[in-house]
Amino acid sequence: MAVTLVFWASAFVAIRHLGRDFSPGSLTLGRLVVGALCLGVAALSRGLPRPTGRQWLSIVSIGVLWFGVYNVALNAGERRVDAGTAAMLIQVSPVLIALLAAVFLDERFTLYLGLGLALAFGGVGLISLSMSQGSGEGGDNDVVGVLLCLLSAVVYSVSLILQKPLVAKLPAIHVVWLACTVGAIGCLPFAPTLLHEAADAPASSNLWIVYLGVFPTALAFTTYAYALRHMSASSLGVTTYLVPPITIVMGLVFLDEAPPAMAYVGGALALVGVAVARRKPRTVAEEVSPPA
Repeated sequence: MAVTLVFWASAFVAIRHLGRDFSPGSLTLGRLVVGALCLGVAALSRGLPRPTGRQWLSIVSIGVLWFGVYNVALNAGERRVDAGTAAMLIQVSPVLIALLAAVFLDERFTLYLGLGLALAFGGVGLISLSMSQGSGEGGDNDVVGVLLCLLSAVVYSVSLILQKPLVAKLPAIHVVWLACTVGAIGCLPFAPTLLHEAADAPASSNLWIVYLGVFPTALAFTTYAYALRHMSASSLGVTTYLVPPITIVMGLVFLDEAPPAMAYVGGALALVGVAVARRKPRTVAEEVSPPA
């Protein structure tokens, strides 16, 4: 699990760094192509996937939303906000997942969920306020960055609700690989831009794209699945609270940047909201956690 957390946290930092050389769409395509190739090796070693027509519909939806829209929105958002702030915003997704599970999977809407939702989005409001106050005339741009990161959290949450019935019947590695491949295909219109930007970018930036595809995308999913087999879902879910602080430390070390002071308060409030929303009775939010 420690390996998973470090890789997921490092993805926020790598995306922030690569924003200088790659546009959001081309960065998404490059990462997904590498990730799909790596995941394909692992998935095909377990045989050919055989989804039904209805399952294919969910897989395509997940590919477009989670691997396509999520990554493009996050990449665009991190051009406007720092890596630590982005990590804190994405971390509210378990609350959204629990809310969607209550609506669409007939899970209970509890007092804890309502209180957690209010706390989490109160924290998001503080983060947004810190962005607008801390960047002068460019403040509106940073609020747009906050909204883009929240869009990533929303589409990720919807995707996990779609994924839950799939992984009950299909191997998780097959679902993730097929969805990643669908996302890569959906991003093919960015291929000319990717080729142009890759040619102009330094070799180190191209290697960072490979890193994003291999480690946070392919390998981290594998280590997370291994950890899930050896730990309880609730214990595993709590560890993901460490992703934002790890990201902030990495941002300080590698990018020499950190969130505004008020964003720390907002992030802490959002994480408290996530913790409250995850109180018993258990929800689907305990079984999943947001990657980068």
